[in-house]
Amino acid sequence: MLARERRRRSLRFAALQSSFGQEVQRRHPELSNIDSVIWFEPATGGRPESIHVRSDAALRTLGYLGGVWSALGFMGRLVPAIVRDRVYDLIAKHRHHLMDAHASCLLPTPEQRTRFIEWESR
Repeated sequence: MLARERRRRSLRFAALQSSFGQEVQRRHPELSNIDSVIWFEPATGGRPESIHVRSDAALRTLGYLGGVWSALGFMGRLVPAIVRDRVYDLIAKHRHHLMDAHASCLLPTPEQRTRFIEWESR
């Protein structure tokens, strides 16, 4: 995500285990069995906060990235959610096998770290 981001740099990140993540889960008990990406939108302008999981969260991520990613996200929305979520689950289950065996995790830059809620230096 951070490597593909071009124009906007407004997205913030939090671990599900962080106090922020735990607070969101407390307010949304339906997240108790979710262990993947959650797209959280805070309440604004009289609109209540909202959460999106699985393929819906992935499609919102593509929209955030813009450009060709946004077009892919738009096309993905044409597929029924039940089908999208099954494909999402299949990819999530095998993501380590689908990734390059020699790929390494991105280490965020100091600027990127400021966008992580409750970043803990290790």
